[in-house]
Amino acid sequence: MTTTNIEIGTLITRSPKIRGGRPIISGTGLTVNRIVSWYKLGLTPKEILNRIGHPKLDLAKVYAALTYYHANKEEIETDLVNQEADAKKFEKEWLQSKLNQ
Repeated sequence: MTTTNIEIGTLITRSPKIRGGRPIISGTGLTVNRIVSWYKLGLTPKEILNRIGHPKLDLAKVYAALTYYHANKEEIETDLVNQEADAKKFEKEWLQSKLNQ
């Protein structure tokens, strides 16, 4: 049986052209933020994997995302707060536009 060694650093990437430059799981387009959000809701890595059901995602990549989070917690937490603020702002603007119609 042959095994393939994977360099851990290749599991998480980022590009300004994908998801606004946020860190993603290589080959998937799934952000670390998305994995962390489910993790913070109490899902285990295996539950996260099952919930996403992406063909290029495996348990090692979920753990890589969580490792990235723990190694870069301030960055990810700040981004999560900013995303939440953006979502609330968008919702408020959308509701205001509906009231003005």
